[in-house]
Amino acid sequence: MVILNNESGKYARNIVQTPISPQMDPEFKAIYEKFAHRIVWIDGERVPGAFQMNTAWYSKVPERDPIFMEHVHDDDELIGFFGSDPDDPSNLNGEIEFTIDGEKHLLTKSSIIFAPAGVVHNPMRILRVDKPIFHFSVVTSRIYDGEATYR
Repeated sequence: MVILNNESGKYARNIVQTPISPQMDPEFKAIYEKFAHRIVWIDGERVPGAFQMNTAWYSKVPERDPIFMEHVHDDDELIGFFGSDPDDPSNLNGEIEFTIDGEKHLLTKSSIIFAPAGVVHNPMRILRVDKPIFHFSVVTSRIYDGEATYR
C-alpha cells in the first residue's frame, strides 16, 4: 500500500489541514483573533458534500461580552468545550456561561452541548480562562451562516 502525502490521491481534497476561517465581520474578526486561535474549518464549500465543523483554542477572556449572540439554526448543532490539562481532562480550567432556550448554564467541566434544530442558543460568555480551552462546533448543514452568531 502506498502512503500519500495529503496532496495527491482521490481523497486528498477531503483532508483539511490549512486554517482557513469563514467569512466574518472585520470588526468581529479583530476581536476574535485576540482571544481565539482557529485550528481548522470545514464545510460544503471547502469540501463538497461535507457538513460544517469549526475548531479553535480559546486562550483569553474576550474584550466583548457576550462574544456570541443568541441565534437559531435549521439544523442540529453540537458545541464542545474541553479543558487542556491531560492530567485532569474533565476540568475546563475556566468558566463559560452558555444559554440554551433561555436557560443559563455555567460550564466548569469539559462539555458537549446538543442544540436541536430550531432551538435558540447563546449568548455565550467566556468568563475565565486559566488554561487554553479547546472549542468545536458541528452543524449538520453544508454551510454555516456565521453572520447571525456575531451580531
